[in-house]
Amino acid sequence: MEFENFSPSDILKPYVKYYWVCTCDSDVSMEIMYPSGYVELCIDISNGNTVRHLGNQSKKMPGLEVLGHLTMPTRATVSKGTTVLVTRFYPYASSLFFPDQVSSFMNDSIDLYAILSSESTEFFNHLMEQPSLGQKIKVLDAFLIQRLTKGNRKREQFKLIERLCNQIDKEESFNIEQLASYSGFSERYIQKLFLDWVGLTPKSFHSVQRFNKSLELIQSTDSSLTSIAYECRYYDQAHFIKDFKSYTGITPFQARLNEV
Repeated sequence: MEFENFSPSDILKPYVKYYWVCTCDSDVSMEIMYPSGYVELCIDISNGNTVRHLGNQSKKMPGLEVLGHLTMPTRATVSKGTTVLVTRFYPYASSLFFPDQVSSFMNDSIDLYAILSSESTEFFNHLMEQPSLGQKIKVLDAFLIQRLTKGNRKREQFKLIERLCNQIDKEESFNIEQLASYSGFSERYIQKLFLDWVGLTPKSFHSVQRFNKSLELIQSTDSSLTSIAYECRYYDQAHFIKDFKSYTGITPFQARLNEV
């Protein structure tokens, strides 16, 4: 697979981390996706063929797909020449663009047409008419800006959930009582806020973020797995292995050998 990243327009940068494009350059590729902590809008710009295997279900990727949060490893079978344009939203921002509660498609994906109907069809047709990738990205950018201006979510809530997510990233361990004290809101309100905006509970969000940090260290450093476990604030090596395996299906040692 070949990958390339692109920046969104300035108005979208608080909400969209980046756009990325992936192209399958082999006959048939079996890709494994691990929980990333992000919701993504995936657009097949090649009329290719991708089949996602989510849990016990397999489904062909539609032209426009919203891929929800993953909490387990997921596979995708991709045919040669398939090119997908992906929007990666910050964990707290995707609810500004889609009316459905993001927690409703955790470990699942949904055809954007089921959410936005004719609006998504007009957008997809307009995007596919563009002759170059750069022009397609401009159409995507304009569509997301339009969706952003239509959003009826309270900006105060967005700022709060952004602040809470950033605070969780900074904490050495997850503690809902401390998060409630930090924010001035009740634990129950915070739990509901996360399900509405992020699609995960605060504890699950923290766990996925910690897993991704450990995966990055495995891939990018020569640090021992024990050092990585403690740097990522796992209780011990056994806790690290169990948590890592729940998200990948393999142990950290196997991940390092396989260079996932």
